[in-house]
Amino acid sequence: MIKTIDRLMQFIEHAGLSARQFDLSIGASNGYTLRMSKNKASVGSDVIENIIRTYPDLNVAWLLTGEGSMLKSEMEEEPLDFDKLPPSRQQEIEQIIEKKIRERQREEMRNMLREITDEIRKK
Repeated sequence: MIKTIDRLMQFIEHAGLSARQFDLSIGASNGYTLRMSKNKASVGSDVIENIIRTYPDLNVAWLLTGEGSMLKSEMEEEPLDFDKLPPSRQQEIEQIIEKKIRERQREEMRNMLREITDEIRKK
């Protein structure tokens, strides 16, 4: 079974760091991650907090469970399933869409008016 420390070592390698550089970056003692890796030990919650603060793109769910992508920036956002949303949320989204449509229509009308005005001036 792959443990948190194993995934942490994968992240360190992915980041192109040595274990010593990583230890220094998170304020851990020299040799901490190598010692934990060798002993297949658990990573302390205080260390995990420092890791997350230092490497905000690291996906904590992946680090702890192995689920998802290693990096948050690699995670795909799934589109909302509109039909499964509560009616109040659906209504909110519909209002936002209607507002955006009105804004675009106004902008298109302004642009068209400018074009017509330019054509009239050229005559």
